[in-house]
Amino acid sequence: MDTRSALLDALAADDGPVSGPALAESLGVSRAAVWKAVEGLREEGFAVESTPDGYVAPDDPGYSGAGIAFGLDAPYSVEYHDRIGSTNERARELAADGATDVAVVADEQTGSRGRLDREWVAPSGGVWLSVLTRPDVPTARAPLFTLAAAVATTDAAREAGVDAAIKWPNDVLVGADGNGGAADESDPTGRGGRKLAGILTEMEGEADRVGWLVVGVGVNADIDPETLPEGATSVSAERDGPVDRRRFAATLLERYAELTASPEALDRVLPAWRERSVTLGRRVRIDTADGSVEGTAVDVAGPGALVVDTDESRQRVHAGDCEHLRDAE
Repeated sequence: MDTRSALLDALAADDGPVSGPALAESLGVSRAAVWKAVEGLREEGFAVESTPDGYVAPDDPGYSGAGIAFGLDAPYSVEYHDRIGSTNERARELAADGATDVAVVADEQTGSRGRLDREWVAPSGGVWLSVLTRPDVPTARAPLFTLAAAVATTDAAREAGVDAAIKWPNDVLVGADGNGGAADESDPTGRGGRKLAGILTEMEGEADRVGWLVVGVGVNADIDPETLPEGATSVSAERDGPVDRRRFAATLLERYAELTASPEALDRVLPAWRERSVTLGRRVRIDTADGSVEGTAVDVAGPGALVVDTDESRQRVHAGDCEHLRDAE
């Protein structure tokens, strides 16, 4: 933990002002280091107040590395960038260096990509993050981490006041009615709702064990929807007001950590995903490498396959592009 993060924790643990000498002693640094850390925090948007009796913790930490780490109840260090090519790419670099349990967070991405190498618009104002972990699980369970990230993102959106839901396997939508057909008549995308967030997972490992795993999450947070691709929306637009991106990112990370903390925790991912799904019960068409599968989505089975009733049989689809169809009248 760096001096700034440790200083924030020390201030947060005290109800009143804490003197510079007391902070220096508790942190094991010089008073000059305390002053430097305070100035650094102020530059990051932390309104650390100085009083005659000492320093006071800021009421509203900003969207920054130290801000997200401030009070974070998740086992991740936070590496923040104002601007970066790709948080997933940076997380892969960290993985190659042997790192783990790192959340790479950015205000803006300039070279981000989505599934199937599709372009992903990631301007300033979003929540763009990638979590690097080294879970002790078989590679066959890796898809559960993608589903866990979708659940965590949905929960963060709901906490922010947006009624989000999940479209299989990893899109977080708003405005999907779940009763057959798109809730929005203008939806030309086949998603059945307006896209709020997407998830991309990458991993490396042996045949039977994960070496490292990176889950990248892109959330349209404080972004004007007119600057986004057709069919996309943002948290701020849906709640008709700005969103606390620091709190959103922290909630997402905390929920993801909770869902992936152990093999037993992973067992709770599928039930949580089902509760937040807008795909189950819908008529769907899934384009796979082997052709299209059309029918009614009836379940999600481990480690993330969509179970589709085609009227002739039930098929498990492990990967593909899912389109929500309108039910026959």
